[in-house]
Amino acid sequence: MAKILLVEDNEMNRDMLSRRLERKGYTVVLAVDGAAGIAQASAETPDLILMDMSLPIIDGWTATSRLKADPATAGIPVIALTAHAMAADRDKALGAGCDDFDTKPVELTRLLGKIEVLLKRRIPPSP
Repeated sequence: MAKILLVEDNEMNRDMLSRRLERKGYTVVLAVDGAAGIAQASAETPDLILMDMSLPIIDGWTATSRLKADPATAGIPVIALTAHAMAADRDKALGAGCDDFDTKPVELTRLLGKIEVLLKRRIPPSP
């Protein structure tokens, strides 16, 4: 099954979502801030990244922009996760390079649908 990198600073959200994804058969790798998310994406080459936008050290917008600028990680789909549900927030996330956007609290069925769509479209990493 696919490997998902969950970049989330809130311990409760991280624990709840990682357990639910693992129950669905995904391998989950964790990072607690944007800098760690960038490092984990490079080290683990996940199939998909769930990126909280409000992160310490490096925020999710900046982390996503850096991942999309690096040929080694540019093809990894990123879903923005945020409590901010305004259209401008969605546009900002997509503008940073996120492939999709979902709001918190996470509605698992909706998020799983987005994950599956993006995993089917995933661009393989550059050699």
